[in-house]
Amino acid sequence: MATVPVLPGLRSSFLSKPLQPKLSLSTSTKLARTVRIRALELDQSTLLAISVGVASVAVGLGIPIFYETQIDNAAKRENTQPCFPCNGSGAQQCRFCTGKGNVTVVLSGGETEVSQCINCQGAGTLTCTTCQGSGIQPRYLDRREFKDDD
Repeated sequence: MATVPVLPGLRSSFLSKPLQPKLSLSTSTKLARTVRIRALELDQSTLLAISVGVASVAVGLGIPIFYETQIDNAAKRENTQPCFPCNGSGAQQCRFCTGKGNVTVVLSGGETEVSQCINCQGAGTLTCTTCQGSGIQPRYLDRREFKDDD
């Protein structure tokens, strides 16, 4: 059996001593080889790398599972929280006419012209864009509109 040459700068339990099989006679007078395999010697950096890898896999699997269970639990509960921007009314004040329904424009020469607001068509209010007029605050994932742009 060939021995492994030991390099002077390379120290390892595998290369420092070449394996030498021990020969023994068995009862049937056949030769049997027994080879000892040394266990790996783990240093702190190897243990740290293994533990970081295991923790990363656990977090990578745990977070999506956590969110899925939270979504399922939220779907079972009724949502009764009033919408924050419109205070549960379902309508917001028009920002263009500040809720008056008409807009005053000052023309040259000091003349003024009053016209109907083109943003709210004179109503003074607009449908709340957060709750879409329901008055109930939508859950986080319900606020997003997922579009396929293809």
